[in-house]
Amino acid sequence: MAASSPAGAVGSELPPEPGGSGGPGEGADEERELLLARLVPASRLKEAVGASLASLCLGPLGGAQRLGTLVDCLVLNYRLRQGPGRARERGAEGPLRCCGCRRFLGEPVTVPCGHTYCRRCLRRELRARCRRCRDWLLPAGGTSTAAAPLRTSVVLNRLAEKWFPGECERARAGTRLEELLAQGRFREALGAVNQAVRADSSDLMLRIYRAESYVGLQEYKTAIEDLNFVISKMPNWPEVYFRKGKVLQDSGFVGDALQLFLQCLALDEDFLPAKLEVEKILCDVLSPEKLGESLKESAWNSPHIRNKPLMLGSEVTASYCNLQLCPQQSLGGSDVLEPVSGGLNRAQSAHALNSTKDLAKEDGLKRVSSEPLLSGQGKGALLKRKLSFSEQDTVVCEDGRNKHKKQGESTKRDMTLAFGTIPGDLIDASDFECSLCMRLFFEPVTTPCGHTFCKGCLERCLDHAPQCPLCKESLKEYLASRKYSITELLEELIMKYLSDELFERKRIHAEETAEHSNLTKNVPMFVCTMAYPTVPCPLHVFEPRYRLMIRRSMETGTKQFGMCISDSQNGFADYGCMLQIRNVHFLPDGRSVVDTIGGKRFRVLRRGMKDGYCTADIEYLEDVKVADEEELKKLRELHNFVYSQACSWFQNLRNKFRTQILQHFGPMPDREENIQAMPNGPAWCWWLLAVLPVDPRYQLSVLSMMSLKDRLIKIQHILTYFSRDQSK
Repeated sequence: MAASSPAGAVGSELPPEPGGSGGPGEGADEERELLLARLVPASRLKEAVGASLASLCLGPLGGAQRLGTLVDCLVLNYRLRQGPGRARERGAEGPLRCCGCRRFLGEPVTVPCGHTYCRRCLRRELRARCRRCRDWLLPAGGTSTAAAPLRTSVVLNRLAEKWFPGECERARAGTRLEELLAQGRFREALGAVNQAVRADSSDLMLRIYRAESYVGLQEYKTAIEDLNFVISKMPNWPEVYFRKGKVLQDSGFVGDALQLFLQCLALDEDFLPAKLEVEKILCDVLSPEKLGESLKESAWNSPHIRNKPLMLGSEVTASYCNLQLCPQQSLGGSDVLEPVSGGLNRAQSAHALNSTKDLAKEDGLKRVSSEPLLSGQGKGALLKRKLSFSEQDTVVCEDGRNKHKKQGESTKRDMTLAFGTIPGDLIDASDFECSLCMRLFFEPVTTPCGHTFCKGCLERCLDHAPQCPLCKESLKEYLASRKYSITELLEELIMKYLSDELFERKRIHAEETAEHSNLTKNVPMFVCTMAYPTVPCPLHVFEPRYRLMIRRSMETGTKQFGMCISDSQNGFADYGCMLQIRNVHFLPDGRSVVDTIGGKRFRVLRRGMKDGYCTADIEYLEDVKVADEEELKKLRELHNFVYSQACSWFQNLRNKFRTQILQHFGPMPDREENIQAMPNGPAWCWWLLAVLPVDPRYQLSVLSMMSLKDRLIKIQHILTYFSRDQSK
């Protein structure tokens, strides 16, 4: 079966060159980054606000999405004000931890970039980009790839179940609680979570679920107490600030909620729900209707307006510039990100949270007096007085009630990580074996269906069929993306716990690579067509054996293989030409168009076979140099005569044929001054031999010649024959 064709033969079938991996909005993201680069270093928030106002005035189309740049400016300024020493979230310290929430990796899902998240982080759409590499995560919808359900990583999930069965049971219990909350069964969820808290009060995720249950039951005060407890234990967990901000937003404290959303984004700039909430709040604040109303009265100078949801008055840009609060103003003066309980002063906030039921009767928890986030510097002192843990901490009991403890006093059970170490007897190399090669994973990659293989093993399987080797699920889109990212967590586990086995696996791989890199022994052979030195030879590769051969040539770095024509007796001819790969264009279905150019000529010494394709031990051929001056002079004369004859023949061709030749092979090379400078002789000879319509066997005889004189005589005979036909 033929596995190659001229470039023109496949050119019409090729899809357009891919422009990248991004979606339609990638251009807008680039424009946003450029704008950020201009606005943020100079703290030009006024310009950002002005641009956002102008954008919103264009009409409602796009809405909050037009404020993405402004949100980025605010968050970056917020973070810069906190200084370079800003504390980072530490989270769980264990072998299996989520890249997103930094907690135990329950129901692990490996995303296309190779990083692994717990199913909860991806199912709740808590972030748009990977927290480690900032690559796009799989959203819940929008593209055909994203529409596929999230599949648990089989290998990592099996390890989690084996190493930490208790933590896995906790994760499953959390999933059941999420289902109850999603169904609106808040009372039932509250009973279940209270029972779980009594069994293990150190699990902070249970406090999150309980807070959500309280919110569903409109018991906002108790929800805030649970969230404050979580903040006291993990002050750098972005999600808890978002949850608390949502509670305050639902309670009517929009300004306080905005500050918490900004702190969440300061910890994790890709926390998508917080970013969307900030955009919605700013869109509402900056809407032309609200601005028109606020022109009648200065929002920040009126005590009545001040306590309403955020509304900017005539000093809109100045007020927004005041949003650049330093941490001492907004976070109670701590160098580390401390718990933020909103912009309420302590007396007002305590009154608000302790009288929730009364307020609910009066217009459903009306907005109480709250020091707004966007206040002037004169209000800085009030911002420092917050409902926080600076003077007293709230300890939430198992039944949801709270008591106070003095500063410096510690609770009986702080958060302890039960998955820090792995018993040695539970580490088994067989748990890290590829199901295809039955060896230790080398460069493990995880497919969208959740199965893991060595990268090389998976690629070889996809050469034959675009489906998972185990479950047979279609991997057409995965193959088309050609993004075989290494599963980093699995590789880290192998390096940490199976270092000796990995060293041996790398040694074997290095030996195999060295064997494939040899350009004289077991050289891969592409049996297809004639190839010549210096002449382009485009190939359409579709057979699995040649896909593997091309990939190995690229991976080893040689980027070379031999080309021979077939032979009925020996399989392939005794002479051929090495091809140098210049470029490989992969098609979505795994086929490829390989741009190559001829290199050295060779003679086959011994034939072999490797993984379905032919190999050979070879020796390279070079022209014999002419040393005698008289013979060299005659050789130059013959060379010049045949070159002139070749030019005449080419010019006398019909325009149609001449155009096709130029498109396929390019123009005829110029005559060289030193005809013996190159080991294969003048380049124009090979170009001419490639374009002449001569039987391949005759061409092969010319290719094998090591005498330039004999080659020129052969070409002269061919040209004489075709010139005679042209004259007729």
